[in-house]
Amino acid sequence: MSFLQPLFPPLARPLLAAAALLALAGAARATCLDEDKLEALPPAAAPEAATAPAATDPRRSLRQLVADALARSQGIGAARLLAEAAEQDVGEAEAAKKMQAGLTASLNPWLESARGANGSSLQARAGINLSQTLWDGGRGDRLVDWRRQQAESARLGMLSTQEQITLAATSMALERSRFRMQAVIHGQNVRKLGCLVQALETIAAADKGRTSELVQARKQLQQAELQQVQSQSQARQVEARLRRMAGDGLPGTEGMATLLLGVPDLPGVLSAAERSVDIGQLAANARALTEIARVVEAGNKPQVSWNVGGSALLGSGGGGAGSRSASLSAGVTVSVPILNPAIEYSSQAARKRAAAAELQRADALEQRRQRIVDVHEQATAAFDRVRRVGLVLRDSDRLRNFTLQQWQQMGRRSLFDVLAAETDHYNLRVQYVNALHDGQQMNATLMSLGLGIGAWLQ
Repeated sequence: MSFLQPLFPPLARPLLAAAALLALAGAARATCLDEDKLEALPPAAAPEAATAPAATDPRRSLRQLVADALARSQGIGAARLLAEAAEQDVGEAEAAKKMQAGLTASLNPWLESARGANGSSLQARAGINLSQTLWDGGRGDRLVDWRRQQAESARLGMLSTQEQITLAATSMALERSRFRMQAVIHGQNVRKLGCLVQALETIAAADKGRTSELVQARKQLQQAELQQVQSQSQARQVEARLRRMAGDGLPGTEGMATLLLGVPDLPGVLSAAERSVDIGQLAANARALTEIARVVEAGNKPQVSWNVGGSALLGSGGGGAGSRSASLSAGVTVSVPILNPAIEYSSQAARKRAAAAELQRADALEQRRQRIVDVHEQATAAFDRVRRVGLVLRDSDRLRNFTLQQWQQMGRRSLFDVLAAETDHYNLRVQYVNALHDGQQMNATLMSLGLGIGAWLQ
C-alpha cells in the first residue's frame, strides 16, 4: 500500500480519505488501462500486415463497393450510351459506301384546253434507281476511320468515367475508415479520462484541495468527448455520401487501414501513364482530327460512280384512251473538281486542329507524369511519417504509463503531467492513423494515374 502515500500528507490523512484511496487504487488498476479490449491500430512497421489473413477480405469488399457504385451511376449509363451511339456512327459510315437504291412514284392529273376543245388525263409514273460509288479518292474510307476513332474515344471516355467513380468510391471508403478509427481512438481517450475523473472525484471528496485537479480532468474529458463526436459526425457524413453513390449495403471497414500499404514503383507508374485511358482518349481525338483533315483533302479528288435507273409511265385520257411507256438507263458518272479555292484553307485548318490535339495530348501526358512524381513523393513521405510516428508512439505509450504510475504510487508527477502525457499519446495515435490513410490515398491516386484502380481491383 505504499502507492497511496503521496496522495495526502501522512499527518493529515483522515480515515475516510484512506478508505477512499484504497477504493481508488483498485478502480484505477481495473478500468484505466483497457485499450487492449478495443480495435488495435495496425503495426507501425510490419510489412507482413498487408498479407496477413483477415476474416473479411478488404479488397473483395472494396471491389463489391465499387461494383455497386458503377451499377448505380447515371454517368456510366450516359457514357455507355454515347459509346454505343459512336459505334452506330461507324456502321453508318461503312453503309454509305455500299450500293444505294431508291424508288420514286408520282400520280399527276392533267388538264388541257385548246381551240374550244377540252381534255383531261391522269398520269402515273414509277421509277427505281441503283447507284454506288466506285472511287472517291479514299474519302469514304477516311470517314469510316474518323468514325472509328470517335468510337474509340467514346469507349475510352466511358472507361475514364468508370475510373473516376472507382477512385471516388475508394477515396471515400478510406476516409470512412480514417474517421471510424479516429472515433475509436477518441473513445479510448474518453474512457481513460473518465476513469481519471472518477478517481479524482473520490479524491476530491476526501480532500477539497484537489478540486482544481478534478476541474482540469473534467475539462480534458469534455474536449476528448468533443473530438469523438466530431470524428463520428465526419464518419456519418462520409457514409451518407457513400450510400448515395453505392447504396445502403455498405461493407465494413475491417482491413481497410492496411489495404494499400505498398507504394507502387515510380518507373512502372510513369511508363503506365501513357497507356492510361485519359491519355488514350486524347490520342484517339487527335487521330480523329487527322482523319478529318484527310477527308477534306479527299473531297477535292475526282469521284467515279455507277448508276442504273428505270421508269414506267401509265396515262389515261377522258375518252378511255391510255398511253404506256417505259425507260431504262445505265451508266458511269465521273465528277472532277476544277476550281475550289476554299479547299486549301479547309485542309490547312483541319491539319492544324489535328496538330493542336496532338500537342494537347503530349502536354497532358507531361503534366500527368509530373503529377505522378509529386504524388509518389507524397506517398513515400506519408509512409515514412507512419514509421516515425510509430516509433514515437511506442515511447509515448511507455511514458504515459510511467507517468500515471508515478502519480498514483510515488507522487513524483502532478495530474497535469498525466493529462499532458495522455493527450500527447492519443494525438500521436490520431497522427498515425492520418498518415496511414494519407499514404493509402496517395497510393490510390498513383494507381489511378497509371493503369487505374479498376485493373488493380481485378
